Amino acid sequence: MDDLLRDFLTESTENLAKLDNDLVSLEQHPEETALLNSIFRTIHTIKGTCGFIGLCRLEGVAHAAENVLDALRSGKLQVQSAVIGDVLVAIDCIKAILDHLDATETEPEGDDSALIASLEHWLSEQAHDAPVPTPVAAPVAGPAPEPVSASTPAPSVAAAPAPVPAPAVKPAQPAGTGWDGVDRRKKSDEEAGGDHTLRVGIVVLDQLMNLVGELALSRNQLLQLMGANEDTEFAKPVQQLNRVTTDLLEAVMKTRMQPIANVWTKLPRIIRDLGQASGKKLTLECVGAETELDRQILQAIQDPLTHMIRNSADHGIEPCEIRRAAGKPEHGTITLSARHEGGHVVIEISDDGAGIDAQRVKRKAVERGLVRADIAEQMSEQQILRLVFEPGFSTAEQITNISGRGVGMDVVRSNIEAIGGTVDLTSTLGKGTRIRVKIPLTLAIIQALLVGTGGETFAVPQIGVVELVRITEEQAHLVEVVHGAEFYRLREALLPLVRLDELLKLRSDRQVADCNIVVCQIGDRRFGLVVDEVFDTQEIVVKPVGRLVKHLTAYAGCTITGDGRVIMILDTTGVGTLANIANRTEDTQATNGVSRVSGSADSESTESVLLFDGGYPALQAVPLSRVARLEEVAADTLEQADGRFLVQYRGALMPVLPSHPAMDITARDPRPVIVFSNGEQSLGIAVDDIRDIVEDHIVLQRAASRAGVLGVSVIAERATEVVDLDWFFREAFGTGRTPSLTPVMGHARIAA
Repeated sequence: MDDLLRDFLTESTENLAKLDNDLVSLEQHPEETALLNSIFRTIHTIKGTCGFIGLCRLEGVAHAAENVLDALRSGKLQVQSAVIGDVLVAIDCIKAILDHLDATETEPEGDDSALIASLEHWLSEQAHDAPVPTPVAAPVAGPAPEPVSASTPAPSVAAAPAPVPAPAVKPAQPAGTGWDGVDRRKKSDEEAGGDHTLRVGIVVLDQLMNLVGELALSRNQLLQLMGANEDTEFAKPVQQLNRVTTDLLEAVMKTRMQPIANVWTKLPRIIRDLGQASGKKLTLECVGAETELDRQILQAIQDPLTHMIRNSADHGIEPCEIRRAAGKPEHGTITLSARHEGGHVVIEISDDGAGIDAQRVKRKAVERGLVRADIAEQMSEQQILRLVFEPGFSTAEQITNISGRGVGMDVVRSNIEAIGGTVDLTSTLGKGTRIRVKIPLTLAIIQALLVGTGGETFAVPQIGVVELVRITEEQAHLVEVVHGAEFYRLREALLPLVRLDELLKLRSDRQVADCNIVVCQIGDRRFGLVVDEVFDTQEIVVKPVGRLVKHLTAYAGCTITGDGRVIMILDTTGVGTLANIANRTEDTQATNGVSRVSGSADSESTESVLLFDGGYPALQAVPLSRVARLEEVAADTLEQADGRFLVQYRGALMPVLPSHPAMDITARDPRPVIVFSNGEQSLGIAVDDIRDIVEDHIVLQRAASRAGVLGVSVIAERATEVVDLDWFFREAFGTGRTPSLTPVMGHARIAA
């Protein structure tokens, strides 16, 4: 492809990716002249370059749209929905032509006279008094999908084209281009930010990621050799290599990160079209658009996210007359938010619509044979609402071509769980529905738990591990058999057990009664993976499996350990499918009289908690969502200044405070350090040992009498001190100089 054409396609695609959002925003805020000027410059640039390259058809459509935008700029034409609808149809046509150009390097044939005539109608002297013209669907070029006009229903999610990733740009900012004729010396530093960026191909970034992954594997091998010979003279260089490799991994991972706004850009257009088609007044509010996650994850959540938004608009928000009768404002609001939580990204989609009638869901589930009537009567409301994710479930009397709450929601859940995420739904009848999606930041480099069984070693992604349980010979009576399947009674609930050696048909010479259970989470289900040994956790690089084993659902990939062995990474979802966990969970429903082992309503208030030994008789705890990183700091990297220990961390000096006043931080080399961040500053707390990560409630049973402790709670059946992070930040940075962390410490509450 010619370099000029390639640059034109790349730049035009990036600018058009946000143009839908800008036009919808202009329709809602017609007084924003800066936004209108930005839209005009984008179309003007495309039109000008088309003439230079010789793309006549594209130039004709762009020129007609440019004339309408120019009339809006000059005030000869007022911003109204019909005008914006015709311009959006023109944008769809331009996108279709660009897609064909990208695929064939030639402009497609087609007749755009009807579209151009519809646009030129607005330029006539009688445009203000003439009837609104019927929007004309843009001609489709080649395999491009049919664009959505204001008068046609939105296409199904499966037919929606994947948006081209584009840099997150403020809607009112002019698009930086090379041919728009704007004097760049008049631009602010923020608008001129494009001068400090470099466009790099995805192939190059993937190759760089692979090379850094190989470096990480070599690092792991060196660390394993060092563990066997700690007195060697290579200890310090290897520690330095470990730190540099970790920083390099993080830097390369940042190049794969993209703001979630790249997926959200097409949602305002979808909401607008749905509102036009249904007659509803819809408002989309987006919070946290700057939240970043891996490009691979972005591509995976694109269709599920769109489907859930369409469901909220179509079946969640009521028509205007029903909202008025219920005392609600006519405009229904759909709120989309994203935020970082530990090593995950949490996305929430909520609406202020009618909510879901749990009793109606229960009746439909029984009618369709999804659950037995006797079990349904014993299910809590939260468990009933989860039935909308079952295949084939729907409460709709008539299925529309837009959506159906429950129809396709099983696919949404499957796609989210395939990338190691979870999806939960809560709803209040008459007030609205909230869907919470929790997904990992990346799939390229993950934390994994190494386990052994049948003489083989496997890696279990830590994102799916809830806790570890060891069964001794004296506790063997806790393992029960229900309908020929093994279950473990864990805290009064039956946990289905899967013996990994039997599932994978490995040779096992199991002689001892002791075993280890890795409690794994799949969506809202849990099961116990029984293994012979649990080794440790490692940061591993995920490698794809070969074509000969790609069809085996039990494996998510492979990796290379520090001693050079290739081991398989288990896919907990695939393991659960092979072991038929879904049906075995239903057996426990009949035995326990509950829907799911882990599906109690109380689980909604649990959270991940990090337990550590801080030098006190009791263990100490912090919500895992507050932890930025777990580090091991070498003693020779600790420096003393201003009466405290400091360490150079990511280009800045980070204070390191002891968890116990009598602790000698340098006495242990390396020293485990928990790193916290409040968004502005980072702080390290030196501890004696990291004990565990558990899922539990944080309910303060007793108030604290010692500084640095919020109170005492029962966590993992032990009295545990909950750390006051606010106090540590005040000690490190001074009173009143740091935002408070205490109000956002998960679900912590004082017991009545």
